[in-house]
Formats: sequence, C-alpha cells, structure tokens
Amino acid sequence: MDWDDLRYVLAIHREKTLSGAAATLGVSRTTVGRRLKEAEDRLGVRLFDRTEEGFAATAAGDELAETAARLEAEIHVTEGRLLGRDAELRGRLRVSTVDFLFAGFPEVFSSFIQRYPGVEVTLGVTNEQVSLIRREADVALRLGNNPAEGLVGRRVGRMQLEAYAARSLVDRLGPGATLADFPWLHSDERSDGRWLDDWLARNAPGAKVSLRSDDFAVRRRALSAGMGVTFLACFDGDADPGLVRVGARLSEEARDLWVLTLPELRNNRRIRAFMDHVYDAFKPHQRALEGSA
Repeated sequence: MDWDDLRYVLAIHREKTLSGAAATLGVSRTTVGRRLKEAEDRLGVRLFDRTEEGFAATAAGDELAETAARLEAEIHVTEGRLLGRDAELRGRLRVSTVDFLFAGFPEVFSSFIQRYPGVEVTLGVTNEQVSLIRREADVALRLGNNPAEGLVGRRVGRMQLEAYAARSLVDRLGPGATLADFPWLHSDERSDGRWLDDWLARNAPGAKVSLRSDDFAVRRRALSAGMGVTFLACFDGDADPGLVRVGARLSEEARDLWVLTLPELRNNRRIRAFMDHVYDAFKPHQRALEGSA
C-alpha cells in the first residue's frame, strides 16, 4: 500500500467528513475522496461506511487508523529529536499572529523558544493581515475558514465566539434581562459592522449600542468594566473570572485557526519545526477553542 494513504485514513477517521479531513490536510475535498477510494481499491476492503452523520469506520478502518496514529506519534517523536539536534535550527524566525491569540496561548510560543533556544523569534502581534508573499513574516497564525491562496499549512483548531458580559453588569440588570436589555459594544465606521447590526436586529431588536471603537483592546476593557456586551473568542471569555456568557453563540462566525507559510519555505527547518510544534501544542486546547471547556 501507499504509506501516504495512512494520513488520509487517519484524518477521515478523526474528522468523520471529507471536508473536515481536507481542511486538516490542507488539500481539496475531492483529493481526500480520491485517495480514500484508491486506498480501498488497493487493499480490497471497505474502510468506511458512508452514513448521514458522516464517515463511520469499519473494523478494517479502525485497525488501519490505529496503526496510522501510532506511526504518526512515532514520526513526530523522531522528527522532534532530529530537528532538535539539527545545527541549522539557528537564526531568525519571523512570526505573525493576532493579539488575543498570543494573550490566550503564550505557552505555545514559550515552549517553542525553550525547545529550540538557537532560534531567535521575532513576533509581530497585529490585527492587520501581514503579507507573507511580500515577506513581512515567515509564518503566520491566522483565523479563516479557508487558507489564503498561494499559502500552505495546517489547520490547528476551530475557534467559537460567544457573547460575554461583566458579572457586575449582569447583576445590575438582574436574572430576567434579555439580550435586548443589555447595552452592546460595537465597532466604529472604520470597520464593516453590518453583520453585528443584522445579528442584533434578529436576536436583540431594540438593543442599544453603548460604545463604539475599532480598537479591540478598547472594547475588551470596556467589556470588563461593565459598559456593555460583546462577542469574544470562548477561550478568552471563559478564562476571565469577571465575565459570564449571556446565552448567544455566534456559530456562523466560527473560524478555523491555521499556521501558514509560503510553499517555497515549507521545507525550511526552522519554519517546519515551528509549524509542527504549533500543531502539537494546540491539541490540548481544542475544547477551550471550541468553547466546550
């Protein structure tokens, strides 16, 4: 069999859908379906049953996925040892991410620095999307349901958004307060905030906007001060004991988290080590990202 098929079988086994597997592997849905059919044809056995809920592994599929998971783990361990000894893992690495991701998961970056002390990391924290093509950074952690064209990488998680309010504001309005009773925090005219206007019209008709700012840090401080309600990444809101959820999940605005670079840089050892490290480092945080912790 083609050993590369194991990656596809394992991704389908974990994600249960071709689309989910494709997102994890950074390929198209069609490619995943084709590779699965080729693997089943080569082995002469059905690996998955197609059901309404997704792809359910057969006994053969479970056995093959178990083998693939063991091999994956062994490869990662071996690769980590080899990369850790590699004299080329020295020099600069320019990384770009958004402010609340770094604030929420600093250990992802600190553990890389500890693991590879010879790499000098330059971290750009900005809410503006830097251009990897113009070499403004070597690698980026980005949110989006599709990676930008011309970039390659891995999906490391899916971030859910929920509406949060300060406990002081919830106590002031009382237990019977509806979404329309809360004041809301909104972006200003520099951003396209029509999606929130539409959401409020559908879910909190008549709600008042108490403060507008295009600066996320300003809105975040206003939220903690009890000035209004706003949507936050669940990992951010749940980690703040001064905030509570108010019963409004923004599932339609959920975003995948990707670690991305240019195709010609993907085999650079520093970049490859960082991307693999980020993928592994976010595994324990999946429940926090999805807001189910």
